[in-house]
Amino acid sequence: MSERSERINQHSEVAAGISEDDPYLWLEEVTGEAALAWVRERNEETLPTLTGSERFEEIRTLVRQVLDSDDRIPYVRRRGEYLYNFWQDADNPRGLWRRTTPDSYRTPTPDWQVLIDVDALAERDGENWVWQGAAVLRPGFGRALVQLSRGGADATVVREFDLETRAFVDDGFSLPEAKSRVGWIDIDRIYVGTDFGPGSLTSSGYPRIMKEWRRGAPLSEAVTVFEGKPDDVSVSAGHDPTEGYERDYVFRAIDFYSTEKYVRNGDDLVRIDVPNDADVDIHREWLLIRPRTPWTLGETTYPAGALLVANFDAYLAGKRELTVVFEPERHTSLSGWAWTRHHLILNSLSHVKSRLEVLTPAANGEAWQRAPLPGVPEFGDAAIVDTDPDESDEYFLNSSGYTEPATLRYGHLGGEVEILKQAPAFFDAEGMSVQQLFATSDDGTQIPYFLVKPSGQPAEEGDAGGELPGPTLLTGYGGFEISLTPGYSGALGRGWLSRGGTYVVANIRGGGEYGPDWHRSALRENRLRAYEDFAAVARDLVQRGITTASRLGVQGGSNGGLLTGVMLTRYPQLFGAVVSQVPLLDMRRYHQLLAGASWMAEYGDPDDEADWAFLRGFSPYHNVRADQTYPPVLFVTSTRDDRVHPGHARKMVARTRELGLDVSYYENIEGGHGAAADNEQRAFMQALVYEFLWERLTGKGPRG
Repeated sequence: MSERSERINQHSEVAAGISEDDPYLWLEEVTGEAALAWVRERNEETLPTLTGSERFEEIRTLVRQVLDSDDRIPYVRRRGEYLYNFWQDADNPRGLWRRTTPDSYRTPTPDWQVLIDVDALAERDGENWVWQGAAVLRPGFGRALVQLSRGGADATVVREFDLETRAFVDDGFSLPEAKSRVGWIDIDRIYVGTDFGPGSLTSSGYPRIMKEWRRGAPLSEAVTVFEGKPDDVSVSAGHDPTEGYERDYVFRAIDFYSTEKYVRNGDDLVRIDVPNDADVDIHREWLLIRPRTPWTLGETTYPAGALLVANFDAYLAGKRELTVVFEPERHTSLSGWAWTRHHLILNSLSHVKSRLEVLTPAANGEAWQRAPLPGVPEFGDAAIVDTDPDESDEYFLNSSGYTEPATLRYGHLGGEVEILKQAPAFFDAEGMSVQQLFATSDDGTQIPYFLVKPSGQPAEEGDAGGELPGPTLLTGYGGFEISLTPGYSGALGRGWLSRGGTYVVANIRGGGEYGPDWHRSALRENRLRAYEDFAAVARDLVQRGITTASRLGVQGGSNGGLLTGVMLTRYPQLFGAVVSQVPLLDMRRYHQLLAGASWMAEYGDPDDEADWAFLRGFSPYHNVRADQTYPPVLFVTSTRDDRVHPGHARKMVARTRELGLDVSYYENIEGGHGAAADNEQRAFMQALVYEFLWERLTGKGPRG
């Protein structure tokens, strides 16, 4: 037996005393009368203790000013001759979908043409609409499929919108509330996957059937294009209208990381013969392939995380002539890419720091030309916001750092670069420092983390004399190959750093900071590695004298909420306070709740005895013990979260209250998976978290 297996088994034996019977299943009834009455009682217990102070109001006001500031950068996406933006502020809490011209956007106060006022629409319809995006028809850009959700849920209604008349289309394409997938084929046809009735959704709650729907026909007459299996995650389809390269695609997501990819030719589907776990992108004549695991093709093995390019038509015809345009090294990974009309921009990470390159295809099989793209801060993040791959080589580049406000640059590859917009400094960063440090995990792996220290403020004097460090907030994620990179947050700066708090971001395994291998090393039975990594960072902070355990708080959401839930139950001695937001916590039933089944490739299948053996070892709901001392904890979720079930947080709170823990709870009725639907709710939520952490970590009451 391996050392890791022994640790899992030992921890499972401790948890084995907990009955499999769940006395709190009734809290999974999202809108059940008894469950909502319980939620109201918990909210009424929590809010007076955390929100009734001058400090809370000050933090909330400062954060709200950031979120509503007119000086924020209005990020845009090009759609034909216009640049489109969605904007929320104090006067428009639900938001405006609007557009302007490139010339007007260059001015300090662009002339925005409002397309949809979501606040006015919500009032007119008597609904609490939350904007969820719009798919604009290409080419022509005259119509859009607008998606709106009630209260911020993933499920949306779909309505067709005329961008010329700026009005919804009478008798246009329209769908009732569901987790639908829609996309344009042409002005009179769309692809649609939605709730067509019993059996039409997967066990994860997403479309199992994709159809082609023609204008004027009832949805019941839409023609089936593809059917997946009930246990798939979802199916989808799309149309590429690029002139000369018009193609249709169908995708069958078998699990979160495995997808079959097809080209649709009439009634025939032609499989794109690549590994199911590979990412694929097609631009004009080019096929990009990024395998997640090593891929042997002929006598060549391509490493996980490499980026390969081939001629699409030749590849589909059977040729396997691939060019490697990116090959990861030990501390580098490919985080993304973007096409312009003639070039490919690669965004990679080197020790979690951004690096961008421009690649130019070469004729006659020669090597692709490479050149760096400027504008990347040393301890920051840079990303391509938008390009115009149909018409030009323009690009929008955004960059920021923990103490560096965002800058939006605009350029044409091979030409001049200009600064279009710069966000203001929402807090005084003078004297603040940013460092990248490394902690050693249990198996010897070096785990990077970023440390943001506030400007030199006098340390506090402890009860027994001597100086105490300021409170420290540690956060992380460690899942789904998602990387946490440096970025500016005015809310964090005002609500935490400016008050003397230290901020730490841990780049633990399970994320994508070092590519697919970094992610895969913490999957399923190896999940403990992510938690060991995070605990190692916590210990390192104390060993370096940056903080103490009693002054170290953790915060995480979604998969990060599971992370902090594990910290609470597995490493309680390392922390002075814990915040777990929209979390997964019951790993015995997560796959039966909402979208949970789609994540079994990440965590494992609880119905499989071997999988449950390791899942139980870290499932927070099953590892709370009466004989253990725990730090104070705040759980936050949303009734309208239809991705991670609010029952996770509700049941965990019920169990911890039963054991007499110091537990606080807040459930927002609106908000979806983000737990907030507008800036007022976002400011409230962030102030609630900062107030809880500050009070618990410093020992100072609301007016301290």
